Amino acid sequence: MSPKGGAPNPLGCSRGCVPWQGLAGPVSPAAHPPAGAAPRLRLRALPHPPLPRHPHQIHLPQLPHTVPGSRGAEARGQEQSWYEEALGDAHPIIIYLHGNGGTRAASHRVQFMKLMGAADFHIVALDYRGYGDSSGYPTESGFTTDVLALYDWVKARSGNSSIIFWGHSLGTGIATNAARKLQEERGVQVDAIVLESPYNSIREAAAHVPITTIYRQFPGFEYLILDSIALANMFFRNDENVKVLACPLLILHAEDDAVLPVQLGRKLFETARGAYKDKSKVKFITFPKELGLGHDYISSNPELPALVKDFLNMK
Repeated sequence: MSPKGGAPNPLGCSRGCVPWQGLAGPVSPAAHPPAGAAPRLRLRALPHPPLPRHPHQIHLPQLPHTVPGSRGAEARGQEQSWYEEALGDAHPIIIYLHGNGGTRAASHRVQFMKLMGAADFHIVALDYRGYGDSSGYPTESGFTTDVLALYDWVKARSGNSSIIFWGHSLGTGIATNAARKLQEERGVQVDAIVLESPYNSIREAAAHVPITTIYRQFPGFEYLILDSIALANMFFRNDENVKVLACPLLILHAEDDAVLPVQLGRKLFETARGAYKDKSKVKFITFPKELGLGHDYISSNPELPALVKDFLNMK
């Protein structure tokens, strides 16, 4: 979405994004430069490298890490090793999976990190392959590999700290993909998932984003726009993923979301609640349109940390 008050873009798509037809774009923490070289910003489509069989074996360079506010003063001037050790301090860790377009450094994403950091969460963020300072070509399976690599890296350092997948917009599908893969292939549950401004599938999302409005009246809309997404192997089936998950699941949606309407989030909640054995593990929170939070600015609501902590039974 454009800056607050401007015209929205599809799922926040601008530079470094997954366009609906070609679905080409961004980069991964899994890709590493030659020894001693700094990561480079690459926004062109690159040949897709083979996916590693074991994501946890990928070397991860220094990662953006916001420490809990209570440790902010202590963090000044510290080396990378200090930040890694800090992940085991029992404060919860958010692995933040941003939406389509731009990078983790977008202003509303930085605002999220500041807000949740001040509430004593660790936040570790990444740019997927093909986004920001990550190299590679964007694919759904590649995004999942990137997130699992980051999860393994964090898990190896987290001690007893809980780990939360927090996905926004496009990132919600990446979050549930990764959580489902952990559960089905490793028998591991992430401690919780937060889905901010989600959808049920990328096909459904594309049918609602503003950029497709003018095309919906034409007979070829489904073939030209929606079917092309499937041909690119982009599905992001939140609706199917939540049916098999068992971890606590919190869904957040603004009533004035003009990119992904609130009814999509409500539909996903109903699907999850219908599938979960323990209904108390699934919660849906909406934000009144009077707040003007739209698609990107739930992170500007000062009540957000308290809502999340209440759901997670944290003090």
